[in-house]
Amino acid sequence: MTDDTRMRLRALGIAPGRFETGPSNAITDVAGVCVGHVTCHEGERTRTGVTAILPHGGNLFQDKVPAALAVFNGFGKFAGSTQIAELGETETPIILTNTLAVGRAIEAINHFTLAQPGNERVVSLNAVVGETNDSRLNDIRAPRPTVEEMLTALAAAETGPVEEGAVGAGTGTVAFGLKGGMGSSSRRVSVASKTYTLGVLVQSNYGGTLTIAGQAYRPNDVHDRDGSIVMVVATDAPLCSRNLKRLAERCFGGLARTGAALSNGSGDYALAFSTAEAVRRTPARRKAIAEYPVLSNDAVSPLFEAVIEATEEAIINSLTMATTTHGYNAGTDKRSTFEAISLDTIRRR
Repeated sequence: MTDDTRMRLRALGIAPGRFETGPSNAITDVAGVCVGHVTCHEGERTRTGVTAILPHGGNLFQDKVPAALAVFNGFGKFAGSTQIAELGETETPIILTNTLAVGRAIEAINHFTLAQPGNERVVSLNAVVGETNDSRLNDIRAPRPTVEEMLTALAAAETGPVEEGAVGAGTGTVAFGLKGGMGSSSRRVSVASKTYTLGVLVQSNYGGTLTIAGQAYRPNDVHDRDGSIVMVVATDAPLCSRNLKRLAERCFGGLARTGAALSNGSGDYALAFSTAEAVRRTPARRKAIAEYPVLSNDAVSPLFEAVIEATEEAIINSLTMATTTHGYNAGTDKRSTFEAISLDTIRRR
């Protein structure tokens, strides 16, 4: 087996934490969650893309899901954040892309949502878009991905295994001076005599001293203190928006385990939502006094621990599945190359 064969962390013999994973070890292990990518890798200058996450396959504007956003350091753009904070729900798919494409992503979500049957009279909606800056490998000033490419990612979203590494919104990202990208992981947790699934999807583009399962990848090697990461958490546990915010905040524990610098110039965002039918905000429930059977504060600690584990593993998967990428540094107007992490180095640990 050569180092060119990209592998997930568990295939390298490292399994962070104590909880078991779902069958795909991905955010899509949460039933109904769909992920779609469009990868824009063209010529010498285009290394970008879009990743779409659908909390369920129905009409999200009509059947909204409880959600919450946590921000550790807010040097970034997260469209739709104020309405999530105010109402504790999301009513659209979530798109991840590059910094200068946020406006096009909003346009794509608007088009997608307004076109759905049942939304013919909708005149306002809250598009949810996260971003990181891929300008070290991509001509970010060019208008890619396009609105049409974003709509393609939304249409392509599906359940099952999630493609990772230098794909979708992670096509041009960089982490710890290495090629970053998209990564995912999941956990199954027993709470109050029931078993729930929790999954995480990340777009890694940040720095610090890379640490894998408690050991520095290259001791004293610090890279890219600035940068950003977006972490999206899905769970089928019936959580209210307040406890979803607490769950999202625990993602930063997993982020810290990877050696993140958490610098002044970083944008560290975590969005969590629940797919549980019991807490879904349907039109009927929004018109009446609704009763929601939610997990109590005393019951949620195992989910907190599980999301830390899944976040750490998703981030490392984004690195181990990424491939060496040659591109264009828009800030210096020069060609650039970021190497994939050495799997042989991880194996020798």
